[in-house]
Amino acid sequence: MRLFVAVVPPDAVAAELASAVASLRELPGSGALRWTARESWHFTLAFLGEVDEAAVPGLTARLERAAHRTPPFSLALRGGGHFGDRALWVGAAGGAPELRLLARRTEAAARKAGLAVEEHRAYRPHLTLARGRGGTELGPYADALDAFRGAPWTVRELTLVRSELPRSGVPGERPRYEVLGRRPLGGGAASPGGGSREPGGAG
Repeated sequence: MRLFVAVVPPDAVAAELASAVASLRELPGSGALRWTARESWHFTLAFLGEVDEAAVPGLTARLERAAHRTPPFSLALRGGGHFGDRALWVGAAGGAPELRLLARRTEAAARKAGLAVEEHRAYRPHLTLARGRGGTELGPYADALDAFRGAPWTVRELTLVRSELPRSGVPGERPRYEVLGRRPLGGGAASPGGGSREPGGAG
């Protein structure tokens, strides 16, 4: 199964961002972009790739330990940026250092569980809003996000997610996400998995 670990913003925060994205989608050329669905928005902590189902219990135990070591922290969506012409994103403020620490601990947990995790030079917190479709200039969209300041919230859990890639070949079909579990930060009560949802792409 194809897995990743993420921090998911609450509904109220996503609603704020949705208003900003609605304005972005009124800009010239926005139709050339592949916009991610609101229900898919998240900060990826670690992309694990294809994982054998037998490895999931050990991974879950390691993630629980990593979460337990990390106290809840405040985070806010802030500003924007882009990776060339490939992806437009919104950034993080407030608890960005804590988010980076949680990402490092998540990757370490995956390695201790026997999984091969790609080495990253530096973790850059970002939530993907849209992906380019060949040569679209994303700078104007990132500039329009400069003034965006989302309300802060308290990050209290990390989420293990299964991603199923489209198989039907239908144009526009997106991957589907299934939450396999949520591990509470700081040793709180665990939450169960929560069914499928249809995302626009990983953050």
